[in-house]
Amino acid sequence: MAKGRVRNRIKVLRAEAGGMTQSQLADAVGATRQTIIAIEQEKYAPSLELAFRISLAFGVPFEAVFSFEP
Repeated sequence: MAKGRVRNRIKVLRAEAGGMTQSQLADAVGATRQTIIAIEQEKYAPSLELAFRISLAFGVPFEAVFSFEP
């Protein structure tokens, strides 16, 4: 089976949240800034728990942050 790609809108959502920094998001979800950078650049797919924490930090549904491209 071919590997898919997890897409995200984190950068857009950070901007919409008043210019939230990667460090602020990392602190809010219990991750490192480096992890947020890697997720945002789609070099790393977050765990399900971290993905839900990120969506909760923005106050939006999971599907508003993440999508999957087969």
